[in-house]
Amino acid sequence: MGLQLTGIHHLTAITANAPGNLRFYTGTLGLRLVKKTVNQDDTSAYHLFYADAEATPGTDLTFFDWPVGRERRGTNSIVRTSLRVTSPESLAWWKERLAGKTVATGEIDDVGGYPSLDFEDPEGQRLRLVSDGGKGDSHPWAQSPVPVEHQIRGLGPIVISVPDIINTETVLTRVMNMRKARDYASPDGQGQVHVFEMGAGGPAAELHVAVQPGLAPARQGAGAVHHVAFRAPDQEILHQWTARLAEFRLPSSGEVERYYFRSLYFREPNGILFEIATDGPGFTADEPLETLGERLALPPFLEPKRAAIEAGLKPLT
Repeated sequence: MGLQLTGIHHLTAITANAPGNLRFYTGTLGLRLVKKTVNQDDTSAYHLFYADAEATPGTDLTFFDWPVGRERRGTNSIVRTSLRVTSPESLAWWKERLAGKTVATGEIDDVGGYPSLDFEDPEGQRLRLVSDGGKGDSHPWAQSPVPVEHQIRGLGPIVISVPDIINTETVLTRVMNMRKARDYASPDGQGQVHVFEMGAGGPAAELHVAVQPGLAPARQGAGAVHHVAFRAPDQEILHQWTARLAEFRLPSSGEVERYYFRSLYFREPNGILFEIATDGPGFTADEPLETLGERLALPPFLEPKRAAIEAGLKPLT
């Protein structure tokens, strides 16, 4: 099989309302805030990480807090983020919970082979709960307002929209070694969706590509997704990916030290930002597991600027 990505690592989206974002993702969705830090390239902005109890790679949904207007939806973008739950019974529980929180949802339906429930956060971030049948490990958070059996287990398939799949498919299959698995009709009635899998496959290791030439290009803003990251087990494997992108003459950022993981960024042919990130060292690199997310965490190279950074951030509560 050669060099393989092992699944979705994290997804980073954009909020213009960090306090409201924190309330929704911890209070309504029951995720754990596992890291409260700043965008390392723009320290005026929070970077909030929500995940399972142990901040496991593959469970992180993260947000940059930028004072921007709403996203203009369209193609050349990441258009829906799936979150895995255990069963169709959990989807029914969630439909009722979200309705009770005045969050509109779609109907529970089969989408791309999984029982699914679509909804949006208060800023229009497009989300989808999918049942993964309870396969694989999960790490429920004891302090979540959501009962253990219904808690979000991690990220599921990520859906991107492109106007033309030819060059994207070439990068996914020939460069990134993903496998074409199946197709399905887009639930919004706009085009076919092509499923690509990596590693062992399954809902935690799929990228769904909707081909939608009729849409105008998206413009990022609040409610948009900034990038999706894929998993590399360790730094040695990341070095191999860096060499592979160079071999295919695909422009990249080169490796970037993010302290909690090491990253490599590049754009697929329609301009969507991809990242490959290592599983470690993880979020306990600078905080104990028990108190993750309780204080502003800064990587060592930003620590000397802590006073100025804290002075520039708005309170989260």
